[in-house]
Amino acid sequence: MNQMDNCQFFAEQSGRADKSTVNCQLNDCPLSRVLISGGGTGGHIFPALSIANAIKRRNPDVEILFVGALGRMEMERVPAAGYKIEGLPVAGFDRKRLWRNFGVLIKLWKSLRKARKIVREFKPDIAIGVGGYASGPVLKQAQKNGIPTLLQEQNSYPGVTNKLLAKKAKAICVAYDGLERFFPAESIVKTGNPVRTDLEGCKLTPAEAKKELGFDPEKKLILVVGGSLGARTVNEAVAASLDTIAKEDVQLLWQTGRYGADMFQGKAKEYPNVKATTFITRMDLAYRAADLVVSRAGAGTISELQNLGKAVILIPSPNVAEDHQRHNAEALSTRDAAVMILDVDAVAQLPSTLVELINDEDRRHRLSANIKDMALTSADEKIVDKVYEIVAK
Repeated sequence: MNQMDNCQFFAEQSGRADKSTVNCQLNDCPLSRVLISGGGTGGHIFPALSIANAIKRRNPDVEILFVGALGRMEMERVPAAGYKIEGLPVAGFDRKRLWRNFGVLIKLWKSLRKARKIVREFKPDIAIGVGGYASGPVLKQAQKNGIPTLLQEQNSYPGVTNKLLAKKAKAICVAYDGLERFFPAESIVKTGNPVRTDLEGCKLTPAEAKKELGFDPEKKLILVVGGSLGARTVNEAVAASLDTIAKEDVQLLWQTGRYGADMFQGKAKEYPNVKATTFITRMDLAYRAADLVVSRAGAGTISELQNLGKAVILIPSPNVAEDHQRHNAEALSTRDAAVMILDVDAVAQLPSTLVELINDEDRRHRLSANIKDMALTSADEKIVDKVYEIVAK
């Protein structure tokens, strides 16, 4: 019985045939160095860190090196999580102002050179790409050097980088159906998106969570999350809804983000049932307390909402590559698992939609049940299963 047969045998005996690397957790499989690349936004960084943490849980001795883009948030978030990171001077192409891309090409050339050096010196057993500018040069160099690569695609409509790397990838871990349009079907593995595990650890009831956050436990609560930087249209739509919310005697917890925080938080102070803050530190409490969520349609946030089974109004950002947030939102709204309002319609439509949903308990329960049915849990473990399988082969 070879190594992989051994692992599969133990998996099947334990009743977890999907865990093809149960025995490999004991260091039997030859995994010692892992390169993880990507970033730019929390939607890329959180999955990358979740995968790294899952690898470390199986074998604390595995050496993990991240590669990100200089000046982007991963250069702070990754070291804060306890991992080493190298930065590349890479930048995205400016599709509107083409004359600016001469500098982008120079940065790309420098990034390819540095990526080549990183791959040659680190000698990873596998390179994992989670999307974002930096993953392109790194995984391209890994593939040139015969190092196996795995891609993690969070969205229902993939980014350019992952589409370019897909042909030579050993596996592409996805969260949505229908990606055979973009990737080789034989390489696709439906794992779901890794999410922050602390969100599911809240043991309080919704009423207790409301009280903990300073709200009336007997009244309904709407949670608005536009992201750490903020989403101007979402904030403007919420501001336009405040009078309507006040008439319904409904409470609102509003994460404004940094941009325009003073203006929107100042507006919120006029309403006793509204609490506005730049950033919500206890998202586990906020999600547990919420009767209805308003959010952008980033893949990571959607995966969290699916795992928690939250009724949600999605307002996809139009300012993202390939309009992927709209595709993400449509994947839910077409299954009655979320309500979608386009960004251009948000200010006009959000007030009435909020009133309709907050007063329709049956509809909220239906949305909650349908989005929960779409959840793919333990995504980080499933991805690491595939990592071990690839390296063992």
